Amino acid sequence: MESASSIRHRPRLFAPTAPHAVHRLDVGGGHLLHVEESGHPDGLPVLVVHGGPGGGASPFMRRFFDPRRWRVILFDQRGCGRSTPHAAVEHNTTADLIADMERIRTHLGIERWMLFGGSWGATLSLLYAEAHPERVTRLILRGIFLMTAAELDWFYRGGAARFFPEAWEEFLAPIGKGGIGDPIAAYHALLFGEDPRRADEAALAWTLWESRLAALEAPAQGAVPLDFARAFARIENHYFIHRGFIEEGQILRDLHRITHIPAHVVQGRYDMICPPRTAWALVKDWPAATLEMVPAGHALTEPAIAAALVEAVARVALAGG
Repeated sequence: MESASSIRHRPRLFAPTAPHAVHRLDVGGGHLLHVEESGHPDGLPVLVVHGGPGGGASPFMRRFFDPRRWRVILFDQRGCGRSTPHAAVEHNTTADLIADMERIRTHLGIERWMLFGGSWGATLSLLYAEAHPERVTRLILRGIFLMTAAELDWFYRGGAARFFPEAWEEFLAPIGKGGIGDPIAAYHALLFGEDPRRADEAALAWTLWESRLAALEAPAQGAVPLDFARAFARIENHYFIHRGFIEEGQILRDLHRITHIPAHVVQGRYDMICPPRTAWALVKDWPAATLEMVPAGHALTEPAIAAALVEAVARVALAGG
């Protein structure tokens, strides 16, 4: 018999839908963005901001939105997913991505929209909102990551390794003992080095470390697609070695620009990638924000997280945006 808890956290996702419009948007620097629209063309506009950096959008992300009520915009950030050139880090910074989001908004003729993002998608949503608060109606965020040195140290300097020692050993294998002091820099040397075989090995190991820690009840690990790993590892490492191209503590420093904007944050209590204290720090001085802790890890696909996000989106639709 199912427990009351498992029934409560069973997400009522909407049926899969196909996009009704696909755009190839030239944003300069040689980059072409894949942008797609689904749902109702005149519905409430929402921009879905994927994680990573370098993760790419997924059709699964459309299923949180009633296609009769929402105009859902997904895009692949520079260098990943179906955007080109694949795995490119040139002309690929946080400022570029924020400008891309604005370019998408104006291209589609949208005055204001809601932002929906998790992990790095939450980071980028917050930075966009702080840069363009007049364009954001509200935010629904998951797995808060603020791109601080402490967060990167937690995940890449041994914090999370205390809970996953066997996965950590495999993560360290490509860089050896000499890279333990600064794994991000050691991986950077491999990912952008001259040996393509070692670069591919590093890309797979980098990607597998994160994917193994993403879910509270992780499914059996299959092979990580090499094309995905190349983009994910190169772009994520590129952003992390440059500390996200933002100043330390910048998001909380500039939070006053958006504290009037309603926000709902869903945070996994047992998130090993983005621990809950970061979400707590974000909302505690944000009067218009609410924090919902759920019994889950980090991944968007976890039942408790997905269920909370579906309910949050439904409440916004019921209120008319």
